[in-house]
Amino acid sequence: MAAQNGKDLLIKIDMTGDGQFQTAAGLRATRIAFNSESVDVTSMESTGGWRELLGGAGVKTAEISGSGVFRDAATDERVRQIFFDGETPEFQVIIPDFGTVQGRFQVASIEYAGNHDGEATYEMALASAGAVDFTALP
Repeated sequence: MAAQNGKDLLIKIDMTGDGQFQTAAGLRATRIAFNSESVDVTSMESTGGWRELLGGAGVKTAEISGSGVFRDAATDERVRQIFFDGETPEFQVIIPDFGTVQGRFQVASIEYAGNHDGEATYEMALASAGAVDFTALP
């Protein structure tokens, strides 16, 4: 497999709730992480004292984060609206040469920063708010 271009890892927002996704503009860095809590079922009978985990149990989560510069008023306004209204709309993450991750996410944080001699920047973090689906590329 060839190396992937980082700028092709895109975060897309459902802008109106009708499945029309738009790329969050101005992002320079994007990250998605999947986590699964483990459920320890180790007991005195565990072979050799080794930890045993209960398969299929625990809470699964996905976290998305991104940072960048202001480029588009519409997506910036939508992210702010989602945060202040406490919404959990659909988001997509396009992973180049792998597929698309889609599900409901809550804007867990949004941060704005800027220096007097530089551009205004923002960072956002999203937390999964339900089942997340992965659709592989054909």
